[in-house]
Amino acid sequence: MKLIKLNAINSTNTFLKKLSKNSLLENFTVVVTENQTNGRGQQESIWFSEPSKNLTFSVYLSDLRLKISDQKFLNYAVSLAIYTVLKDKKTPNLAIKWPNDIVSVNKKLCGILIENSIQKNYIQNSIVGIGINVNQVTFSETIKNITSLKNLLQSDVDLEILLHEICLELKNHLQLLSEKKYELLEDSYLKVLYQIHKAMMFKDTDNQLFLGIIRGISESGNIMIELENETFKEFGVKEISFA
Repeated sequence: MKLIKLNAINSTNTFLKKLSKNSLLENFTVVVTENQTNGRGQQESIWFSEPSKNLTFSVYLSDLRLKISDQKFLNYAVSLAIYTVLKDKKTPNLAIKWPNDIVSVNKKLCGILIENSIQKNYIQNSIVGIGINVNQVTFSETIKNITSLKNLLQSDVDLEILLHEICLELKNHLQLLSEKKYELLEDSYLKVLYQIHKAMMFKDTDNQLFLGIIRGISESGNIMIELENETFKEFGVKEISFA
């Protein structure tokens, strides 16, 4: 593993993306920063992080040779790796909120952004951006339902040790991916999926609320919702939100 440490950068994903275009990076190159000034999340959301308090890093994965149709399994592997590490720390009421947020006691603890490079129906390379709220205890009032490991565990967490643990577990889960143990990854993911098989409210792109039950993930990686009329409908990331 090659580790690049930066004092400050706008986005570790953006840095790695530019670096990969200008040089030949070895597999599992990791870029970590103490201060990410413009972190990005799903749907172009912004990830705010207090300097030197949290873990913000990106991992470059090369030669995945994963079919585009199987990309959901990469998402499973990454989110399960982080879930496993945080679970080992006795983080309470932990779950993976579709597609890949890690939540504890219904509050966001970790965000993941995976950006893939596609060639001939295969994912050749991926940049996996990970942001975990670790030792930060207060957050902007404009950001709702967010927490940190320190708030949950009532103690500081060593950032370097946490980074090492996650990278090790990420390699373990990527090995499952390379061995095409897709069924194992999906079963593990669904077991810890936030609010699965529970009736709850969702919001569509027209800001209309509706009641539904999460029943699983489709072959394309969309979320499968059972509606009130007992029919099933799948939604993409930009097509639905939790109310």
